Amino acid sequence: MTDASTEAQSARKFNAEAFAMNIARALETSGQALAAYLRPRESGEVKDRPPSELAELIKTFSVVAEYWLADKERAADLQMKMGKAYLDLWGSAMRRMAGEAAEPAIAPSPRDKRFQDPEWKSNQFFDFVMQAYLLTTRWAHDLVQNAEGVDPHTRKKAEFYVQQITNAIAPSNFVLTNPEVLRETLASNGDNLVRGMKMLAEDIEAGHGTLRIRQSDPSNLAVGVNMATTPGKVIYQNELMQLIQYAPTTETVLRTPLLIVPPWINKFYILDLKPEKSYIKWCVDQGITVFVISWVNPDRELGRKTFADYMKQGPLAAMDVIEKVTGEKKVHTAGYCVGGTLLASTLAWLAEKRRVRVTSATFFAAQVDFTHAGDLLVFVDEDQISALERDMQVSGVLEGSKMAMAFNMLRSNDLIWSYVISNYLKGQPPSAFDLLHWNSDATRMPAANHSYYLRNCYLENRLSAGTMELDNTLLDLSKVKVPVYNLATREDHIAPADSVLYGSRFFGGPVKYVLSGSGHIAGVVNPPAAGKYQFWTNDNVKDVTLADWLKNAREHKGSWWPDWREWLESIDAEKVPARAVGSDAFPPLEDAPGSYVRVRA
Repeated sequence: MTDASTEAQSARKFNAEAFAMNIARALETSGQALAAYLRPRESGEVKDRPPSELAELIKTFSVVAEYWLADKERAADLQMKMGKAYLDLWGSAMRRMAGEAAEPAIAPSPRDKRFQDPEWKSNQFFDFVMQAYLLTTRWAHDLVQNAEGVDPHTRKKAEFYVQQITNAIAPSNFVLTNPEVLRETLASNGDNLVRGMKMLAEDIEAGHGTLRIRQSDPSNLAVGVNMATTPGKVIYQNELMQLIQYAPTTETVLRTPLLIVPPWINKFYILDLKPEKSYIKWCVDQGITVFVISWVNPDRELGRKTFADYMKQGPLAAMDVIEKVTGEKKVHTAGYCVGGTLLASTLAWLAEKRRVRVTSATFFAAQVDFTHAGDLLVFVDEDQISALERDMQVSGVLEGSKMAMAFNMLRSNDLIWSYVISNYLKGQPPSAFDLLHWNSDATRMPAANHSYYLRNCYLENRLSAGTMELDNTLLDLSKVKVPVYNLATREDHIAPADSVLYGSRFFGGPVKYVLSGSGHIAGVVNPPAAGKYQFWTNDNVKDVTLADWLKNAREHKGSWWPDWREWLESIDAEKVPARAVGSDAFPPLEDAPGSYVRVRA
């Protein structure tokens, strides 16, 4: 054994005195975390009210409980099943203690990252705790799934709430029942807990009394420095958006420029992360004149801005400016997520007004029909929307942290609890990751806009039905005749692939539906140079399910970006000399990415 390895073992040796000191320091730092939580409440900056979600949870679970408690035999059978599962586990544990081979009562999914450490199986204590948790979780899910007479929406909400609760109480989330954390605690004499409590206090302080879990190290990531660095200028702005035109890198460009309408729920630079990941830079390098809307991060003063205001001061205003700058009345358009829903609404509005302003429309993981809208539907019913509207009336906006938490809860093990473990229990700060930095850069939403969107799209599904009224105009998607490139992603929880496919049937023109591998972000932001994932194509989009569509679909390796570029040129291949940024009427106001995108919630 070398001197170095001996020293390493000695350095990792448990020191009771150092451990006691670090536990005391961790407790002291946890007091600072508590102070950071209480300070805004004492000053009146934060006013705590019982969360509306709590009442919704109780109401939902009451419906499920009513079924099981309404019949004594049913309730007794339920208890018997749970008791038998625990007895089986106890018997298996006793046989293992006696040195016998024993099959586990239950095993975690091979894809469950929480129980990957070998000690979950090799150590009888941790194995018993894990199996007890998994049995309880399965029992709780069975309660919901087997309850008869529960309407689909209530069942979906109950499943979601059960998932959140069981994810939260997982033994991996606690020091004494997570073997990996416990080993680290003993090996470092508790120093990991000191570091973790320090980060916890900092994150509560950063959230002004609310925990803002850090998912990425922000020290080496800054918008305009090493993200959103594609050269360009802001050439126009109003109170809702800045319009960015990007500088050409080719001698000639397609005659028809491209207008990108990103979501206002997040910031546009998801399409302009680091240069090697930037969709915007790639488009510019492909000889496209690119314009992008950068939405404002609204405050109370903009709380009355409506969905119609976002249309008129967003894509419609941008089209007017683009025409004056380039001389082109028509543009290619692309909309991402809710930006795509706004774009589709704008196209229907233009069609109704018989204004010819658009050559083509591309949708990135965007929905126009919400029948199969996925996991977010658990937040949508009359009671929940009304409660949200009451909350938004107070501040005029929906705080970005609330929307970010809703998205994170859809994958809470990956986006919440994994960071609780690594940050606060292991004391390991996250690494710099541009995508997760963007994910935490949340934006607020005007109350009027958000209420209209939730009611007309998610709750009442009016857009595809032809009953949605926008700016005193009834919208009819069948009147949208421009070619559509409709991109979905296979693992999308927000805009499910079957929902996007189903929405394709409502447009009145030719639709090319493309399915990309991965999810809502990685499936869209997939540069060709990375050589990752794949995409599928199939010309049949009418009256077909996703499963049937896939049976006859052709798989292509890599990114969908080149396929889209070919599609775009097939519509209008004419080229012109590269254009200067801005014009005499619209001189550059500031460098891209502009100032609106830098305002943090």
